Amino acid sequence: MPDLTIRRAGAADAAALAELAGDTFPLACPPSTTAEAIASFIAANFTVERMGEYLADPGRTLLLAEEPAGDDGDLGHLVGYSMLIAGEPADADAAAAVAARPAIELSKFYTRALAHGSGVVAGPLMAATLEAATATGAVAAWLGVNEENARAIRFYEKHGFAKAGRKRFRVGDRLEHDWVLARVLP
Repeated sequence: MPDLTIRRAGAADAAALAELAGDTFPLACPPSTTAEAIASFIAANFTVERMGEYLADPGRTLLLAEEPAGDDGDLGHLVGYSMLIAGEPADADAAAAVAARPAIELSKFYTRALAHGSGVVAGPLMAATLEAATATGAVAAWLGVNEENARAIRFYEKHGFAKAGRKRFRVGDRLEHDWVLARVLP
């Protein structure tokens, strides 16, 4: 994907973003998460309507990683996305773990399975996401990542995030345990 484009998502991207979110969310779930719990979470959080709400929220920034359109007239294909949420952390455990303020949450950072491990999508998307986070005036960024997701933890640490605390995250009827990772922004 040498011609990868990173761009800010707009209202017209809601349907494609919902499909991408539904495709990528299960990749971050631990093996113990049931298919029913994953489907329920996707149905509640990644519908076209919900994505439209996220896109309309001025406190959120959504970035898309898109491979180029094909020579045959095929449209570009979304291969990853990120979502930043400005403001005080809503989760009390995260708020206690993140010392620097103002901070911004990296709420979502997903790429399709075909891009995992290549660095071709995730690296540029992370660089653009951190640039967008810095542009908000935040001095720190934070995220929650499942403690069993070693691949994601390594990726985030490679990009300057460090463990700052723990929090919980509900998927279906199961309470998952997350690391809170944080980093100072340039």
